[in-house]
Amino acid sequence: MVLLLLPLLLNLLSLAVSASVVKVHRMCHVVPVGKGGDDGPSILSAFNQCGQNGKIVLDQYYSVNTVLNTTGLNNVHIELSGVLQDTPDIAYWSPNSIFLTYQNAEQHYSWTTLLLIISSSLMLRFPQYGGGTIDGNGQVWYDGLTTGGSTGVAGGSSTTFARPVPLTVFNSKNVLITNITYLNSPFWNNFVYQSQYVEYSWITMSSHSYSKNFASNTDGWDIYRSDHITIHDCEINNGDDCVSFKPNTTNAWVYNMVCNGSHGISVGSLGQYAGETDIVANVLVNNITMLNAQNGARIKVFGGNPSPNSMAGGGTGYVKNITYSNFYVNNTDFPITTNQCYSTPAATCEAYPSKLTISDVHYINVTGMSSGAENATVVTLECSEPCTDFTATGTHLVPPAKFGSPVYLCANITNTGALDFSCTAP
Repeated sequence: MVLLLLPLLLNLLSLAVSASVVKVHRMCHVVPVGKGGDDGPSILSAFNQCGQNGKIVLDQYYSVNTVLNTTGLNNVHIELSGVLQDTPDIAYWSPNSIFLTYQNAEQHYSWTTLLLIISSSLMLRFPQYGGGTIDGNGQVWYDGLTTGGSTGVAGGSSTTFARPVPLTVFNSKNVLITNITYLNSPFWNNFVYQSQYVEYSWITMSSHSYSKNFASNTDGWDIYRSDHITIHDCEINNGDDCVSFKPNTTNAWVYNMVCNGSHGISVGSLGQYAGETDIVANVLVNNITMLNAQNGARIKVFGGNPSPNSMAGGGTGYVKNITYSNFYVNNTDFPITTNQCYSTPAATCEAYPSKLTISDVHYINVTGMSSGAENATVVTLECSEPCTDFTATGTHLVPPAKFGSPVYLCANITNTGALDFSCTAP
């Protein structure tokens, strides 16, 4: 994936000191311009002045109609105790996208970002200051998807309807983001890309549509090509994955989370692009409450594909050393699910099984009630090629009473004897 920063970035970062920024001993206090004006240039100027061994204070209401690309940050503390609100301006945000090539495939994805952080050491918000808010103003985007907008390929953003990600951490190390509220993200709430040692804590997130149109693709976190990522003590209300471990995520720890309305805490999707190698390894998910969700503990991998240029399966790699523990579900369609033919027609997957292996997956104390959407089924572990070293202990999952005893579906799981439930063929 290649990030092509807009030429506008360099111009914005070279702005002269703004009259709306007060700088005292490497501290920049951004004063809003008011009257609906764009505070983006002032915020960028503050980053330019105080982004090295400094502090930036954002303690009021700021209207942002400028992509905030920030580079070269080092040892900077950002106190966000006010509100950053993205303008609901599709005409601006969509064409000012940051274009990426996902896994070297030909399809160009594009993201716009309210705040893009490229840094080596950063802290966004100290807990003692009181939490600030990032408001993505997503309603126009939720409605726009029904009037000609496109979600692109496999849930990605399109080049003609590029929805903003409120906060992206790219090519960064040693980043702490804590005690922030996110409201109504147009797309993913957080994107962590090619970064190390990033921690999120005490985050509250709500993406909710006020019309009949769904708040689509509002993932809490998407982690890609990153290592040592920690997310904990957060409450998420959204319309897609609570956390998604995308290709080449390693050493991730997610714990003490409440996810409502989610598509699960998901490994994947992986193996989408032929010729690409995807790895997710060493993931621990612990102490989770999953409510009113489509999925709970989820692994999703594309099947194979005969085309060497496929964008719908055929990639290689592996999923290894994944643990879901102390995971409680209620009103969840698929409490435990592994699908090695994700978004792949059954006939194609049968002829061309997945080339991406899944092994060393462990479920410890997964409990609660399904929604009954799958009748009595509470576990679905379906692999197109053998999946190895799956274990389950302390499982206590039930469907709603009217469906009777729970059903556990398994296919191509090599060691079903290590599961504490009896498998039935799909």
